[in-house]
Amino acid sequence: MAALGMIEVYGFATSIVVADAVAKAADVEVVAIDRNKPANADKCEVPLVMVVKFEGDPAAVQAAHDAGVAVAEERGLYITSKINAGLDPQVEWFAHLTATGRDKLRNYTTVDGKRV
Repeated sequence: MAALGMIEVYGFATSIVVADAVAKAADVEVVAIDRNKPANADKCEVPLVMVVKFEGDPAAVQAAHDAGVAVAEERGLYITSKINAGLDPQVEWFAHLTATGRDKLRNYTTVDGKRV
């Protein structure tokens, strides 16, 4: 399985800008943009947390991650990020879950551990 990168930011607009930077920085696929309203949303400057998820080979994911984090930090809306070098095929489908619009579970299948 390819590496999975995740960048968590405040705000929908920021997530789109980060996803654009990620996609332009390296040969990765943005697989989902997910949202989460934190419990303390009323106290947050931006009450919506978004996660940009992307996959590719480990070097590409690292380059895309670095570009995405830089954009989020420039805006002052970066929260956290994580790169996973490879998910077990039994849990890989979780990366494609999204609460934003239609989830990818309906179109997600694997053949020998590879997405088709």
